[in-house]
Amino acid sequence: MQIETIHNAVGASRVISNSARRTDVFNPATGEKIAELPLSTLAELNAAVETAKAAFPSWRDMPPLKRARIMFNFKNLLDANADNLAREISREHGKTHADALGEVARGIEVVDFACGIPQMLKGEFSRNVGPAIDTYSDRQPLGVVAGITPFNFPAMVPMWMFPMAIACGNTFILKPPSS
Repeated sequence: MQIETIHNAVGASRVISNSARRTDVFNPATGEKIAELPLSTLAELNAAVETAKAAFPSWRDMPPLKRARIMFNFKNLLDANADNLAREISREHGKTHADALGEVARGIEVVDFACGIPQMLKGEFSRNVGPAIDTYSDRQPLGVVAGITPFNFPAMVPMWMFPMAIACGNTFILKPPSS
């Protein structure tokens, strides 16, 4: 059996790591080694951050409705592939298929919520909050956002983070656990 190598995704591309440091991925149900994961170098991390920084201005300036449409397309992909995602979670983390499907479903709920984000990004205006004083809020993207996630919910916890960050106009870097 050929052992799969898991690669990073940066921007729209898979990146082949130059790292000599690697960790094995095992199927917890069988103890069988199923994949190998290169541990990114500092240069590879910095390149991912620079890619996210470079993508930020155009993503930030995209109208929220267009970002929401992209998120809706992502939700459709998740719905269409939920069973496959659950199968991979079961294989890599030892969860039952039903538990893994539930995890994917709970993550999709957040993506669903992110599809409605344009309504939340409107900001507010209040006239005469004090003598000759008006107030307003204007919601703006922050920039590059990073998430570090635990091993026990490999789909759900990242989907608690990145859909909202991305829908709000930020770019996102995910650092999953090493085991």
